[in-house]
Amino acid sequence: MDSSAGPTTVAEVVGRCFLGDDGEPVTVETRRRIVASIEEAVSPLVELIDRLRTEAALIDGLHSVGRRLTSQLDIDRIVQDATDSATKATGADFGAFFYNLVDQFGESYTLYTLSGVPREAFSKFPMPRNTEIFAPTFDGVGTVRSDDIVQNPGFGKNAPYYGMPEGHLPVRSYLAVPVLSPTSGKVLGGFFFGHAEPGRFTERHEYLAEGIAGYSAIALDNARLYEQERTLVAELSRSMLPDVPEIPGLRIITRYLPAATGINIGGDWFDVIRLPSGRTAFVIGDVVGHGVAAATVMGQTRTAIRSYALLELCPSDLLRHVSQLTEPGFVTCFYAVHDPEDHSLTYANAGHLPALLKDPDGRIEQIGEALAAPLGVGVEFPQRTTSFPPGADLVLYTDGLVESPARDLTLGIGRLLDAFLAFGDRLGAAAAWDDLIKEITHNRHDDDIAVIHVHHTTGGEE
Repeated sequence: MDSSAGPTTVAEVVGRCFLGDDGEPVTVETRRRIVASIEEAVSPLVELIDRLRTEAALIDGLHSVGRRLTSQLDIDRIVQDATDSATKATGADFGAFFYNLVDQFGESYTLYTLSGVPREAFSKFPMPRNTEIFAPTFDGVGTVRSDDIVQNPGFGKNAPYYGMPEGHLPVRSYLAVPVLSPTSGKVLGGFFFGHAEPGRFTERHEYLAEGIAGYSAIALDNARLYEQERTLVAELSRSMLPDVPEIPGLRIITRYLPAATGINIGGDWFDVIRLPSGRTAFVIGDVVGHGVAAATVMGQTRTAIRSYALLELCPSDLLRHVSQLTEPGFVTCFYAVHDPEDHSLTYANAGHLPALLKDPDGRIEQIGEALAAPLGVGVEFPQRTTSFPPGADLVLYTDGLVESPARDLTLGIGRLLDAFLAFGDRLGAAAAWDDLIKEITHNRHDDDIAVIHVHHTTGGEE
């Protein structure tokens, strides 16, 4: 051996460190005793470090699954991801999640997801019932882990199979974990894992399955609350959509599309109001913000505008009065009144996007741009009057049509102008507006879209 080489073993390190009084190494026997004592003292520490590293990796993996689950809002994806993750973590042959449902006939448990085997593997069998084996999970009592489920005292007691149905996947090792809502405490369902060999599930597998079930419960609660608010806001917004009246001499097409993604719905509205004088008011607005709060403010603003409109206030005065009632915030509104006697359009704009006005010759201009601040902020709302003769078109819209995180507002308005000209007379049909909206937004819009298209018909038009 090359004596110049550095020490490579614990024995060599210790041997070079322990010298006798004469400077010579201690005897081999003494060295062995020293090394043995050190190894005996260090061994538990090494084992502890190994265990801690293993546990840290386990916890880190579990938290990684948890972060992934709780960042999702789609229930189908949550339960499938959770089932796949837990099946892999426990080393099960297969895993399943059963959703807890209650109907008028009692308890009913519906197969929701499977992992490790195709769905056809269970297609011939009925859903599990609340038997002695399944009850602790479906009732939320606690985790059940069995080295051999067929030896369980509660196994095989229920008709018609009295045990494993013929053709069922073999299950000896069994692990089942309830999923409990952290907000309501209700049982959302249960994870079930099986393996053909006995004694395959350990305490560690149980810990992992319970951890994933806990994260799943949080994710499912979040998804449920999200869906409830989204449904509530969508229904609230739709309930406030007006019945557009038939107005002689005007062809009116309206469109309202709630946000296609996320919960960004609730703030946009439009209205068409037949006034006592025979004139017609056109209203479009947007409450900045989303969800129930935005939908509520929208409803209040819409009601106030309708009330003042029926009093025949001019656009300037109407917006001023509504602004005084609006809490400081950011509510935009474009209000225009058509007078059939002189074919005029009188309008005022409270911080909303400009309207498009196309004359009978096909020229388009933007009207009402930057006339005043939004409602609740603005004090004075100047009004303008322009001609709106037969053959003319008016388009009011909200920013969801022309703006998105990936689409600049100015560019979006330019695309709307181009599309409005390109579609031409086809926009007399509502379906054409659906096509125009899809073309401009690429069929993806992150905010509400509201549109009013008014065409002043000529004598020969219907």
